[in-house]
Amino acid sequence: MASVTYDNATRVYPNTERPAVDSLNLEIADGEFLVLVGPSGCGKSTSLRMLAGLEDVNSGRILIGDRDVTDVQPKDRDIAMVFQNYALYPHMTVADNMGFALKIDSTPKDEIDKRVKEAARILDLTQYLDRKPKALSGGQRQRVAMGRAIVRQPQVFLMDEPLSNLDAKLRVQTRTQIASLQRRLGVTTVYVTHDQTEALTMGDRIAVLKDGILQQVGTPREMYDTPANVFVAGFIGSPAMNIGTFNLRDGYAELGEAKVLITRETAEAADGDQITVGFRPESLDVVPEGTDGSIPVRVNLVEELGSDAFIYGELAGSDELGEKLGSGEDADQVIVRVPPHSAPDKGEIVHVRIREGEQHNFSTKTGERLP
Repeated sequence: MASVTYDNATRVYPNTERPAVDSLNLEIADGEFLVLVGPSGCGKSTSLRMLAGLEDVNSGRILIGDRDVTDVQPKDRDIAMVFQNYALYPHMTVADNMGFALKIDSTPKDEIDKRVKEAARILDLTQYLDRKPKALSGGQRQRVAMGRAIVRQPQVFLMDEPLSNLDAKLRVQTRTQIASLQRRLGVTTVYVTHDQTEALTMGDRIAVLKDGILQQVGTPREMYDTPANVFVAGFIGSPAMNIGTFNLRDGYAELGEAKVLITRETAEAADGDQITVGFRPESLDVVPEGTDGSIPVRVNLVEELGSDAFIYGELAGSDELGEKLGSGEDADQVIVRVPPHSAPDKGEIVHVRIREGEQHNFSTKTGERLP
């Protein structure tokens, strides 16, 4: 096993002005499960392919353990990769697919059989070793691809959106299996996904990328509770955080009829007379009309999920404001989580207040988190 280090690693594709990955500095500990997450085109797969040796590093270095592998051929890096498409040989059995890389390396047949059977036992594939890939389900094929990586006993596992081709229920089941398997094997793993739910549930730590630039690295709880900037705040969490730009006035952040209390320290740190305020759907309490620091929300839709209910609405009077307060990118729809069977009717106005300690304040100019 080994650690992984990106040292100012940069990748610029030919005939492009902006780097796909820009001066990435990231240290991944030995045995850690790190998830690279971000929207399409953010550079997460490129970062993984740089580590695998499938993309050139234009500047900076990549190390596996203490060894600089920046210019080392992929086959000599002691890594194993699992792709989005399973890349199985259709004419080979499961056992032959899993052991093929070892066969190419001239590993003795007895050793290949031993490793394949052990991986099949771990992945619950023993009864399928004589089958061809076409006789397997999507989840079973993905496990075979995992087995092919396991038998190589590499220093690092690289996984590029391995669950994208699975249906929703199987995706949940398989991500649990992958996370528990990684912890059992203790192999350093770099996992790429655009699904922030996968990132929150699987990773020891998460690294969020945007436009090729690393935004924040931390544990799932750190990313959720203390996002470093507006982008991370809006990206991590489902449903997404409610975010809006408020005017600072007399110790409050105001937007139309909404008034949110702001501490003196935060107001002094804000650059100018505006501040960006964020709050998660579950961070709100329904309060009586006229309560100090409340936000009026006109209900447009109620979503009952059994254990929870979500109110989808808009800031009362927002039509005249021309300002947005809402969840998700370019959204003006406020989301509030309420106890089940207690949601108001469509068209009603409910007043909500942010719980103490669960408000997120950001600079409107830079997007960075404020104290």
